[in-house]
Amino acid sequence: MGTIADRSTPLDQLPVAVIGAGPVGLAAAAHLAGRGIAFLVLEAGDNPAAAVRQWGHVRLFSPWRYTIDAAAARLLTDAGWVRPDDDKLPTGAQLAVDYLQPLADLAALKPYVRYGARVTAVTRLGLDRVRTTGRAGTPYLIRLADGEDVLARTVIDASGTWGKPNVLGASGIPAHGETAAAAYVESALPDVLGRDRDRFAGRRTLVVGAGHSAANTLLNLAQLGEQAPGTTVTWAIRAATPARTYGGETADALPARGALGTRLREHVESGAITLLTGFSVQAVTAGPHGVEVSDGTRTVTADRVVSATGFRPDHTIVSELRLDLDPILGSTRALAPLIDPNEHSCGTVPPHGADELTHPEPGYYAIGVKSYGRAPTFLLATGYEQARSVVAAIDGDWTAARDVQLDLPETGVCNSSQDLDSDTIDAGGGCCGAPAAAAVQGTAGRGLATGIPGGLRAPLTVITVPAGKQEQTGGCCS
Repeated sequence: MGTIADRSTPLDQLPVAVIGAGPVGLAAAAHLAGRGIAFLVLEAGDNPAAAVRQWGHVRLFSPWRYTIDAAAARLLTDAGWVRPDDDKLPTGAQLAVDYLQPLADLAALKPYVRYGARVTAVTRLGLDRVRTTGRAGTPYLIRLADGEDVLARTVIDASGTWGKPNVLGASGIPAHGETAAAAYVESALPDVLGRDRDRFAGRRTLVVGAGHSAANTLLNLAQLGEQAPGTTVTWAIRAATPARTYGGETADALPARGALGTRLREHVESGAITLLTGFSVQAVTAGPHGVEVSDGTRTVTADRVVSATGFRPDHTIVSELRLDLDPILGSTRALAPLIDPNEHSCGTVPPHGADELTHPEPGYYAIGVKSYGRAPTFLLATGYEQARSVVAAIDGDWTAARDVQLDLPETGVCNSSQDLDSDTIDAGGGCCGAPAAAAVQGTAGRGLATGIPGGLRAPLTVITVPAGKQEQTGGCCS
């Protein structure tokens, strides 16, 4: 039985509730602490950055200088924290242990961070979405999984998208048989060289997806193939070419990100990774010899499937709030044209803040990767700037809130105009890592890909991932 919050507390004496203790949620907490605003962080996991720790084996392609929020760094430095080498590339685990854990443990934050506090609903106290009178002056009611009700004056939703992966099915819904074959399917970024090794060593793996999560997993599998005979790797993408995944290579503003694409291309060209282009998953079937994945004309038979097809936001917890969501991306309507992957790469997303993140529901902001909806162009540095701007707006400092600034690398590596089969977890929690130097401008135009990526339309061909194939080169960002 849950507890009922004290409903007698005046609105202006209630805290700002931050949902999620990941990098962006803790950045928001640091900015709130810096401005002397009461807050409460609600984290579903047992420690800060619980989602980041799940891909802790992955090395970011952004160095430390781009993965630390400025307000958080000030608080940490004042407490005697030794900043990591700005030029080193951290793993997700190092990001959590060396930065986010010390941040959450600061005296200015620790008493106000609650773990094991999974949010199941956010609404207005005594009001559903239909009721208008008195809405702006009514506290937010946040229901936790244990039944407890928490009241807040403002909500910053930094809960991310990690728990809501996209499906394999190319039409946005599960492919035929996908649910029944779930035991054969892994979500993005399994630790194939570490804790998950036994599920992949000596086996046939199909990786579906064209983003950086897919690239990391493919490179790890190629390395595993050098160590464990019989390990084979097939890579399926919807696009007609893997050029977007290869990215800027030697021209990339972030060298480690460029190297990721270069090494992946080399593995494909050497035959260590079998590439299937124009492959849109239509059916998944568990059979006597493994799981069969078909695009309607070709079928791949494998032992394991890694679904690296990206993530999407879960808006169900705020279904009783008045949100103005873009019908295509699921971001705010104002933000959508600025982040549309049909028009933008990570490096061309304009600076944005509280104005673009505002909903008709006053005092509710989604920030971080969740704010981007289904656009794969999110950057961790963008999330930090969002946090700074939103907190300034909450404090009534609209001059600071609207002074949004961001420099991003312009390589086109994350542009998905050809293919929306992508992900949002890599290098600083986003598709493209952190900023280098390139000023960006907004665009008034917006496109929408309506065609189905081209591919083979030959009679049905069965492709079985060969057993015993030896990989030739390996490695990963981690």
